[in-house]
Amino acid sequence: MSIWSRISEALAALLHGEGLFAALERLRNPPEHSVAFTIAVIALGAKIAKADGQVTRDEVSAFRDVFEISDADCGHVARVYDLARQDVAGFDAYARHVADMFRDHPDTLKDLLEGLFHIAIADGDYHPAENMFLKEVARIFGFTEAEFACIRARALPADMPGAENDPYHVLGVAPDAPIDDIKAAWRHLVRENHPDRLTARGVPAEAIKLAEKRLIAVNNAWSAISARGALQPA
Repeated sequence: MSIWSRISEALAALLHGEGLFAALERLRNPPEHSVAFTIAVIALGAKIAKADGQVTRDEVSAFRDVFEISDADCGHVARVYDLARQDVAGFDAYARHVADMFRDHPDTLKDLLEGLFHIAIADGDYHPAENMFLKEVARIFGFTEAEFACIRARALPADMPGAENDPYHVLGVAPDAPIDDIKAAWRHLVRENHPDRLTARGVPAEAIKLAEKRLIAVNNAWSAISARGALQPA
């Protein structure tokens, strides 16, 4: 059974006239963490679709770049998306719920936030209102402004307006940090984005494609920094 079928099955059993947020509240414990994670991504993605005033299907289509969705399962994704879009609960309510559910798993919250970035830029643009939305979600998740800047630097394509092409932001290090410290930060990020680590954090297996994109950004940043002669040890 695909995760999308499990989501549809869970909602059919839980909704009973309640909103999606009320159903999500009941999916706190394993083995449904991956289901709750995916519902939360779709729900917050539906909310972020309203942030720039243009509610389109691009956000749903973006999931096909990250999750392996069969044609038969597309209806499940669209159903969750529509339920979240119609839910009276605001995005901050979903964000606070998720922050509480994964309060002991900050890496999972980071994975989720990066997934939201992917949805936000699905239409080829990164709107200032979307930046404000994601910045507030990051604050609710407990990330500092500096941590948010690092996540954004890894998530946005280098050629997208609003993207930061600073490789130090991508690795989360200061420009004047010793090269050994920078190399250690790079290695840490490579380890943290290993598929086994993601699986251990409860991220759906399909979402590993996001990690692959992060690794490209991380490795490119390290290549750019390590190639700068000024940073070579004396």
